[in-house]
Amino acid sequence: MSIPVDIGIPDEQRVQIVHGLSRVLADSYTLYLKTHSYHWNVVGPMFHSLHAMFEEEYTELALAVDEIAERIRALGAPAPGTYRQFTELSVLVEDTDQPEAREMVSRLVAAHEATARTIREALPVAEGAPDQVSTDLLTRRLEVHEKAAWMLRSMLA
Repeated sequence: MSIPVDIGIPDEQRVQIVHGLSRVLADSYTLYLKTHSYHWNVVGPMFHSLHAMFEEEYTELALAVDEIAERIRALGAPAPGTYRQFTELSVLVEDTDQPEAREMVSRLVAAHEATARTIREALPVAEGAPDQVSTDLLTRRLEVHEKAAWMLRSMLA
């Protein structure tokens, strides 16, 4: 049984916001998996610093995906939660190889930047609703991804 959601955001706008948040969730979860894999598999002279950094990042992402999914639920929709759904919604792609440490960092820069672009697409929809809660969530996530990309890029200089 579906119970109507009447939180002051018209249904059509809620659907659009949920779609944007679902794409952000898919990018975030895919980035979580990529980062966790790199944490497990990094080797070389930067092992210790990258191993620790990747752990911080995947831990932060694990909390983020829960927050994003819960926002989707608060808007009255089911949150995507399967690999198939994430693959269909995400702009990020899985690795098919085992990259070297420097390439891991480079790929994470690209993934954080791509996730930031996905967030930037979702933000105007939430702002226009107006959905202050989703806007705040997306703005905070954007800050995290931009900062992570900057820090990772700095390691490549």
